Amino acid sequence: MSHINAHIEDQCLTITINRADKKNALTRDMYQDMAHAILSVKNDGSTKAIVIKGEGDCFTAGNDISDFAKQSEYANVPETSAFMRALAATELPVIAQVHGMAVGIGTTLLLHCDFVYATSDTRFVLPFINLGLVPEYASSYLLPRMVGHIKASEWLMLGEPFSANDAYQFGMLTKIVDETEIDSVVSTTVAKLVAKPAFSLRQTKALLKGENDRINQQMSEEFDIFLEALSAPAAQEAFDAFLKKRPINPEKFK
Repeated sequence: MSHINAHIEDQCLTITINRADKKNALTRDMYQDMAHAILSVKNDGSTKAIVIKGEGDCFTAGNDISDFAKQSEYANVPETSAFMRALAATELPVIAQVHGMAVGIGTTLLLHCDFVYATSDTRFVLPFINLGLVPEYASSYLLPRMVGHIKASEWLMLGEPFSANDAYQFGMLTKIVDETEIDSVVSTTVAKLVAKPAFSLRQTKALLKGENDRINQQMSEEFDIFLEALSAPAAQEAFDAFLKKRPINPEKFK
C-alpha cells in the first residue's frame, strides 16, 4: 500500500503524506511516489496548483532513519533527490499545509514552496548537524536569504526546534492559521490561484524563482558534502545509536 495519496480535483494536485502511525516519516518509495505525482502534472495542460500536506497529528517527522540507515551506502539518495528536484523545478505554485512537526526535509521542502500555512502548534527543526550531516537541497543558500545569516546559523548549527511564531516572524510562513480553519484557508488560496490565467501564473512564479541555476549548483555542492558526511564516523555513530536506542558516544561523535 502506498503511503502517498495523490489526487487531482478542481485543477489542483493534492499530495497527502499518509503514514500517520509513523508520524509521516518518509521512505524511499514515498519520495518516489511524490516525485511521480509532481512530474505527472507537468504538461497535463489543466493542473494549476499543488498542495502538500500530512495526515494525522503532524506534517512529517522527516526521513525514516531506520529505512535510511539500513540501506547500502547511498541507496536512498536518488529517490529523495527526484522528489526535491521535481518540487524545485515545478512551474506550478505549491502550497504547503503544515501542522504538528516538520522535521528535517519537512522544513527544507518548505523553502521551495510558494505559500506555507501552518498551525500555531507547529514545530520546525533542521537537525542535520545532530546526525553528523550537513544542510540539504539548497537550504544553506535559501534559508539565509529568507531569514538572515544570524537566524539561519542558529537553526542550522544548533539544530534545535523553533516555533511557528519564529518561522512567521522571519518570513518562512505565509500565515499562522487556527487548526480548525487551515483546510478552508488553503482551499481559498487554491481557488484564487486556479482562477488566474495559466500563462501569467506560471510566468510570475518563474520570475520570482529567478535563481534556479544558483539553487541547482548549491544542491549539487551540498549533495557532495552530504554523501561525504554520511559515510563519516559521526553520522555512522548517530545512526547506530538511533537504531540501537542508546545514547550517542561523544568520543565517536566528533
